Amino acid sequence: MSTLTTTAEAPPAAPARPAYRVTGRRVLASEWAKLWSLRSTWITLGLGLLFLVAFGLIASSRYRSGIHSGHLDGDFARSTAVSLSLFGTNFAQLALGVLGVLVTAGEYSTGMIRSTLAAVPRRLPVLWSKAAVFGLVALVVGTLGAFVAFGFGSGIVSGTPAAMTLSHAGAVRSLLGAGLYLGLVGVIGVALGALLRSVAGGISVLVATFMLIPGLVSLLPSSWQDGIGPYLPSNAGGSLFALTHDSTALSPTAGLLVFLGWTSLALAGAAYRLVRSDV
Repeated sequence: MSTLTTTAEAPPAAPARPAYRVTGRRVLASEWAKLWSLRSTWITLGLGLLFLVAFGLIASSRYRSGIHSGHLDGDFARSTAVSLSLFGTNFAQLALGVLGVLVTAGEYSTGMIRSTLAAVPRRLPVLWSKAAVFGLVALVVGTLGAFVAFGFGSGIVSGTPAAMTLSHAGAVRSLLGAGLYLGLVGVIGVALGALLRSVAGGISVLVATFMLIPGLVSLLPSSWQDGIGPYLPSNAGGSLFALTHDSTALSPTAGLLVFLGWTSLALAGAAYRLVRSDV
């Protein structure tokens, strides 16, 4: 009689899962992928670029027709090719600012922010990455739109008193300043979305900051306007791409410092709430 002895073979060990570390580079890559995965990103960036170029061309065409007809509006009398080309900046800032709000507040409205913060428990790298990624994208779109608008607009007003080329003093600085301004507006939008955690609330504050408050300040006595007006976000940022400055406006350097201060204040508020309060 023989006895058969069988030995059970141990199942093969499962391969160890690789340990992933949360690094700044990976958080940036994640935010970059999320930004471009949304259809609203492409649509809103396209609208911002369209507003910047289209309104610049419309303003340049209106100036040329007014010069030739002899019925030029007073608002256009002292215009230059740069100011006409950048006429659409105020419209583009709304598109880019609104998209900045959506980048952060949109995740709160859908609940996706829970997954984001679970993957990055320290929280603040998420805010810095969102601001850096979208700020860079808005900067590139704004700068591209400014130079494209100027390229076509300067051709339209060629041969008129507003004619200018890139070699004109301050022209390149103004166009680059417009791109920088729009990039920082995008960062402010990101900060407002993270601070208020509401798409409607963030957009409302953005519109009030850049459009309604300057209008209300213009109703104040002139002495108050001169003291408050230059330091408003829209006016301080506007000095970045203004070709000339009067005695009541900030210089480009001072305007940049003030606008950076407003941007930092918005980011600081968003960072404080992100760290101190639950999702």
